Amino acid sequence: MSENVHAPDLSVNLAGVTLKNPVVAVSGTFGFGREYGEYYDIGRLGAVCVKGITLLPRGGNPPPRVAETPMGMLNSVGLQNPGIDAFLSDELPFLRRFDTAVIANISGNTPEEYARMAEKLGDMVDLIEVNISCPNVKAGGMLFGTDPALAAEVTRAAKRAAGRPVLVKLTPNVTDIAHIALAVKDAGADGISLINTLGGMRIDTETRRPILRMNTGGLSGPAVLPVAIRCVYQVRGLGLPVLGMGGVSTASDAVEMMLAGAHAVGIGSAMFADPYAPMKVLQGLGEFMASHHLTRISELTGGVLPWEA
Repeated sequence: MSENVHAPDLSVNLAGVTLKNPVVAVSGTFGFGREYGEYYDIGRLGAVCVKGITLLPRGGNPPPRVAETPMGMLNSVGLQNPGIDAFLSDELPFLRRFDTAVIANISGNTPEEYARMAEKLGDMVDLIEVNISCPNVKAGGMLFGTDPALAAEVTRAAKRAAGRPVLVKLTPNVTDIAHIALAVKDAGADGISLINTLGGMRIDTETRRPILRMNTGGLSGPAVLPVAIRCVYQVRGLGLPVLGMGGVSTASDAVEMMLAGAHAVGIGSAMFADPYAPMKVLQGLGEFMASHHLTRISELTGGVLPWEA
């Protein structure tokens, strides 16, 4: 006589969108999915967040623009992409062949650019991720993401034009991440993504030149995981759904991120070392649920038990 065994529920809700599981391939590391699609069915992922898109095509920064560092990497790729029109005509149809949610990451120089891209995307993607870590031309180069008022302005512009829920991707290079998160929440964000890369730099001691052509870049990889978990933990009380990312490479990392408060977890730089990293994390999450007798993976979100102050 067979027992009625129920499979563990890996589904999660991210800003009103149901994902079959919490594993997301994050922007900037997965391209538009074509290369990784040669290794496995990308439809097994909870979601794919595409490479950052701008209104017009961009060639990116000159090389060298990627360099390995201890426990991570630096990059200053510079948002190389074909532009939003080419994404919609050439890349999105490919992604829509797979049973996975599609998140479009957009970057702009002005609030108006963000609004135009959100409007173009309409309802053709499942979520829009607004990257506010790019230079604001109108504010003399200040990053949108480091100023609450500017962050709110971009969020409002994108939200008014968007046909899908809006996540706002925050930079950790601020004094108080919760302050910025509250500003975008009040401006209408449906959720937040965090963290983006940490600012970093390395120097070649023989040539005395920075190892990146743009001098500084964004640090990612295992080294930033504790920072990412801390940021997710700090915004957990705001009531916003969180896509947590930054240094996640194992199922244990993903569990930590969810316990800190994330509803879904992004895999990024780990895929450069191991293209199968998302699949291994997904398998590991299922094994963790079985060993800890969990019926729903969503039970982990916010489950950290802080020590008393």
